[in-house]
Amino acid sequence: MQQRKVSMDKPAFPSFPSDFTWGVSTASYQIEGAVAEDGRGPSSWDAFVAEAGRVLGGDTGDIACDHYHRYPEDIHLMKELGVDSYRFSFAWPRIQPGGTGPVNPAGLGFYDRLVDGLLEAGIAPSPTLFHWDTPLELEQAGGWLNRDTAERFGEYAQIVGEHFADRILRWITINEPVVLTMLGYGAGIHAPGLELGFAALPAAHNLLLAHGLGVQALRSSGASNIGIANNHAVTWPASNSAEDRQAAGLYDNITNWIFADPILRGAYPPELAPFLPTVPESDMVTISTPIDWYGINSYNPTLVGAPSSGDAALVDGHALDASLPFSLRELVGYPRTDFDWPVVPEAFTELLVGFKERYGDNLPPIYITENGAAFNDGPDSDGRVRDQRRIDYTESHLRALKDAMNAGVDVRGYFHWSLLDNFEWAAGFSQRFGLVHMDYETQMRTPKDSYYWYQDLIKQTKHP
Repeated sequence: MQQRKVSMDKPAFPSFPSDFTWGVSTASYQIEGAVAEDGRGPSSWDAFVAEAGRVLGGDTGDIACDHYHRYPEDIHLMKELGVDSYRFSFAWPRIQPGGTGPVNPAGLGFYDRLVDGLLEAGIAPSPTLFHWDTPLELEQAGGWLNRDTAERFGEYAQIVGEHFADRILRWITINEPVVLTMLGYGAGIHAPGLELGFAALPAAHNLLLAHGLGVQALRSSGASNIGIANNHAVTWPASNSAEDRQAAGLYDNITNWIFADPILRGAYPPELAPFLPTVPESDMVTISTPIDWYGINSYNPTLVGAPSSGDAALVDGHALDASLPFSLRELVGYPRTDFDWPVVPEAFTELLVGFKERYGDNLPPIYITENGAAFNDGPDSDGRVRDQRRIDYTESHLRALKDAMNAGVDVRGYFHWSLLDNFEWAAGFSQRFGLVHMDYETQMRTPKDSYYWYQDLIKQTKHP
């Protein structure tokens, strides 16, 4: 691989602890491909992408980055990068094609090869059990609106835990239940494509219940060092008016605290009582089963105001239900990514410090399980990908992260999203988050300038 030194000629970069974990993240449906190979069953996303108009350009994850066949090349890229850990996700339908019943040996075999290859390369596997690719049979039986799916997830977690507990030393149960709830069941932007509005909230509860059952199953299988990867963002009111502050408070609760409070406090935010069904107290005990660390995925803050006919609520270019009791406003005055997300690193510090203030001693150590940005730079005439904007984004957010650590927040590691450009859900292949550029026609992988910058940062941290 060609080596390139990318200098960090800005003010001295803050020092991180020598045992700080540096990693990269991916997800199964976004990179694996091979959706119909070796006994893998269909997922909710396979069905969703087959519906016309659901994904930009008609893109699918059928091939994606072909990681299923090219994983040795990707392990080599990570080894050269110097990361300590790789966060990937198991595809539930590859292991249990229908979400229940017998295990698919070929599916487990693929992850055996991946895990063993990572360990041989000196990279700690940090898998997520579920990153939105629900087995289609379970989705057709009600999906995450059906409590039974949470029970089936617990059984699946037991299977995977028993198989890998001797080799995997860090576990993640579920990725971003807020996104699956809001965009999959609430707004119809993601699979399964339902538009239920607030009637989607039972999916949130069942995902949290699945998390708790997953923690218990993993522990009983001998696994340890278990967390969740929750998406969080600071919510700012559009003004100091009572109406805007009330709308922002509601949005904050349904996107942040409904997914953190039950895990860390054992109860839902009281403000959401009118929107939530009555749940058994035993469920809350399960959901709040102690975890070893808390994962935070974060990208940018959100500006929220009272509903207004002049301010459409948009998420990634998709309009939300106009009857919602809030509107998402454009946050102006900041640089923006190619996905049109504002770049506000100080909000990252505010978020993390806010977690410490909200939960105090109930907050376990934190890992940043995703952070990154979409910048769509491609190779120039020399074959080099000069993605300086990604370097600037990552550097500024790592500085903001260190500011939070200096303020007393216990952060143990950082996983950049993402290793590879990949299938970006409803945006298809239009948005590139990777440290490595993907040519989807040839499957050629080209490390970007940001790859070499991150490589140099990791080296400096380990050998100051």
